[in-house]
Amino acid sequence: MTRRYDIGPGVTRAVHGLPYERGPGDPLYRPLRIYTLDPSASRAEFPVARLKIPYEPLDPGPCGRLFAVDDTCGSHRNEPIDLEDVRLAMCEGYEPSPSQIQFHQQMVYAVCSSVYATFRYALGRPVAWGFDERTDSPFPNQLVIRPHGTQDRNAYYDKQKGELVFGYFRADETVLGNNLPRGSIFTCLSHDIVVHELTHALLDGLRSEFERPTSADVLAFHEAFADLVAFFQRFSYAEVVRAALKASRGKLLRAPQLIDLATQFAQTIGAGQALRRALDIGSTEADFAQRRNDPEPHRRGSLLVAAVVDAFDRIYRKKIDTHLRLATNGTCELPRGELSNDLLEALAKEIRELANQFLAILIRAIDYCPPVDVQFGEYLRALITADHQLVPDDPWGYREALVGAFRCRGIYPPGVDDLSEDSLLWRPPPRSIHCERLSFARLRFRGDPSNPADGDELRGQADALGELVSNPENLDLFGLVEPGTGGADRPCVQSIRSTRRGGPDGQVLFDLVAEVTQRRTAKAADGRPFDFYGGATVIFGPEGDVRYTVCKRVDHAVREASARDFIANEGKGYWQIRNGHWETAPQSFRRLHEGRFERART
Repeated sequence: MTRRYDIGPGVTRAVHGLPYERGPGDPLYRPLRIYTLDPSASRAEFPVARLKIPYEPLDPGPCGRLFAVDDTCGSHRNEPIDLEDVRLAMCEGYEPSPSQIQFHQQMVYAVCSSVYATFRYALGRPVAWGFDERTDSPFPNQLVIRPHGTQDRNAYYDKQKGELVFGYFRADETVLGNNLPRGSIFTCLSHDIVVHELTHALLDGLRSEFERPTSADVLAFHEAFADLVAFFQRFSYAEVVRAALKASRGKLLRAPQLIDLATQFAQTIGAGQALRRALDIGSTEADFAQRRNDPEPHRRGSLLVAAVVDAFDRIYRKKIDTHLRLATNGTCELPRGELSNDLLEALAKEIRELANQFLAILIRAIDYCPPVDVQFGEYLRALITADHQLVPDDPWGYREALVGAFRCRGIYPPGVDDLSEDSLLWRPPPRSIHCERLSFARLRFRGDPSNPADGDELRGQADALGELVSNPENLDLFGLVEPGTGGADRPCVQSIRSTRRGGPDGQVLFDLVAEVTQRRTAKAADGRPFDFYGGATVIFGPEGDVRYTVCKRVDHAVREASARDFIANEGKGYWQIRNGHWETAPQSFRRLHEGRFERART
């Protein structure tokens, strides 16, 4: 019998390059110091923090299970840091300094390890990388980090090589802030830039097809999501938050240390005080409309960033209302002068906990996004569905705040009749679908429901899913068509992942998250063929029942026409003709970032 489906290489990546599991006698953490903002930040902003990195044995580099720092640029290789050195361990690594090259290596390893741990906690499972194993490297299953990888005003994720590449350069003659004209600038020392680039790699591991530039929203979503993670990650540093709230008297809008992104980079290339700002203070309807229609990914993505941060600020102001009333005898009008230490501590605690919750919501929502061609409005539905499933009760109105902030900026999801929470939730398929092989009673794990037993187990799960979705009676339910129809290939199972998520009230949710795609040959505006994708994200409950299907039909004529128009116009720089066929240009993330400082000046 001919198999009706294919299994993609991403299926078994979940068992490759797993994080180190702490053994008996191992330390809990490895404390390391980092820059919380960048080297130019004032001491009053508490620019240095001590991170507790999940412990793992390290080779010089440092090189661990997930990350391998390779400080090579051209033919020159800097001496690698050895964090197993007892003297360094006693000192919590090197003192943060731009002039200490080994600290640069420590910085990228520590920040990347911390952000990865955040994703792992939010998703309820380890994150697999989106690139293939390298046969020409001693680190086939690790993300290679090059802190001085290019002498350029850029930093990027290279999917083809499985690398994060950070540039270094000379500042302009005229600079802002605490920077030296023509001084050395290292992007690997900017906390925001390191988090941003790693987030590209993590998102690529979760949704590899989001690299395919089929619309302006797809490119802008990658940028916006990376900026959002960088924004919320900085709230994990208590001293930075307290200092910022003290200076702003508790108001997020007046705390540039919290809402400005990549300040040193911007101040040294003539792009102003910050490369981007997380809130669009004072923006008008005309501003929103301009950014909604702007094909430039960073400007378009800034609208999504501002919508989420606006919702965050709304909830923050609601949560601190009680503290303000108690501190002001019910007037909520703060007296002149500094905030009291007790009030400052209360506000900092509220905003840090809220930021942690928002970051988890943002990351979890990726599992509820379609497998291809994501749109901003669909991400709103993913946010609402993911949060509703884990926290059905929403007493503080997180979801209402998100809907309101998106609505104010004219970001609407397609295919809904209204903006009520019930309408925005993704739906199960029109008829009940159950797969006994994919129930948790039948799955095999390696000690934990978030860790599959091995590659054979994952291939077995993918076979069960492939049989289910490729059944001719079920194709339509998953946005698929019969292979051969309109040049369509067989459906392909791209990933299948078990998760165990914990909610704020101690509840635990078990799910199986899978991606199925189908490729079809379409015609571009010039008559040349290009690959057009559809498919579905499928969420199974622990009993093997399909809870949600998030479909993108592979035969959707309007979506195909939109992709055709994008390739011919705004997206042309991200596509190339090869052998008479339109293909995604290589190093799309580098292309996305190249020249961004030029755009930031305009």
